[in-house]
Amino acid sequence: RRCRLRVLDMTGLQDDDVADRGPEAMSLWSGTVVLAKACLEIAKHQSECLKRGSKRRKGPSGASAPPPRPLGVEIRADLFVNGTSFGVLRDALRAAGPLRLKCRDFHAEELSAAGTVSLLESLEAAGVRRVDLRFNNLGLAGLCAVLPRLARFPDLLSLELPYSNVDVRRLAAGNDAGLRCLAAQLGKLPRLKELNLDSSRLSGKLRQLLGDLQAPLESLELAFCSLLPGDLAFLSESFHAPALRKLDLSGHDFSENLLQPFRRLLEESSASLLHLDLMECRLTDARLEALLPALCRCSRLRCLGLFGNPLSTPALKGLVRQTAVLPHLRLVVYPYPVDCYSREPPRPPSARLSEDAVDEERLAAVNAELRRMLASSGRADAVWTSSLFRHGTLDYFAL
Repeated sequence: RRCRLRVLDMTGLQDDDVADRGPEAMSLWSGTVVLAKACLEIAKHQSECLKRGSKRRKGPSGASAPPPRPLGVEIRADLFVNGTSFGVLRDALRAAGPLRLKCRDFHAEELSAAGTVSLLESLEAAGVRRVDLRFNNLGLAGLCAVLPRLARFPDLLSLELPYSNVDVRRLAAGNDAGLRCLAAQLGKLPRLKELNLDSSRLSGKLRQLLGDLQAPLESLELAFCSLLPGDLAFLSESFHAPALRKLDLSGHDFSENLLQPFRRLLEESSASLLHLDLMECRLTDARLEALLPALCRCSRLRCLGLFGNPLSTPALKGLVRQTAVLPHLRLVVYPYPVDCYSREPPRPPSARLSEDAVDEERLAAVNAELRRMLASSGRADAVWTSSLFRHGTLDYFAL
């Protein structure tokens, strides 16, 4: 009794983003199911024990003595739920048993707005630091139904809403009530530091969407958001820019229209930026060269993602030489050089290049040359790779 377990912390034990896990490893989804079933089984067992004990404690008058107070253990965990596991997790969160699930990071995929609301309302409010609602196809109406439930989480720092089926371009003129609602709900999250809106089409509406936030964001992911020059200009002038530690603008066309405001944004965030993703941004050699002065001012930069851009081997060599001045740069994910393709059909420089057309021998020679350049400049510790695997984006909480 004196040594009774009260808290079991299982956060961080499963990670679905690790590529080299063994076959015996448990995913975050399956770990959530196991925990939920354990809570339900033990709640059922306790109920049966209390019923048996109640019968034994009945006196001659038939009155029952009060049952002993059940022992309780708080299980801290990261939870990952989808439509298949929704029912068992919902029941476990509502079960009155000796094991009590307390969530740190909540991930939900492919759930309805009503199902998401039901689970969010069942979570203990304290301790939830991240809510990740991806692939839920909620749209603006669904998000406006879900987000009001987030204000009850006092420790919420991270909100991820990628692939939410939001496209402001489909809104009729003057009909932006849903966008105003979404902005207002974001403004009610006073501790929010990370926001992921990947694949939401936000053209021209970034100022309106982020305008109610009470504190600057430190991580902003806006990949494939169809941003306009005015959106990047707003970011560069906002109080978010000097606070940004992680920025993802992948999937945008960095032609001259976007290049200039992005360069200003880089300059404004140069003192804080640690992680920058510019994958599939149609960066040519000339556009990369134009960005290099601002990029090299990011003195704390650790990770740079450039995969999927049409860059040549000379451009990559120039990048190695120029970024050698960045003392903390440890990971660069670079594209297959355009001169390493075995066939060169006529195509615009912005088109995607197929991986199966790469000349592996040429690519290996380029990789070796880049490693030699890094070693000769005293940066052999840095990882430069053209592989997306085993080098996923750094999590905000790991920065």
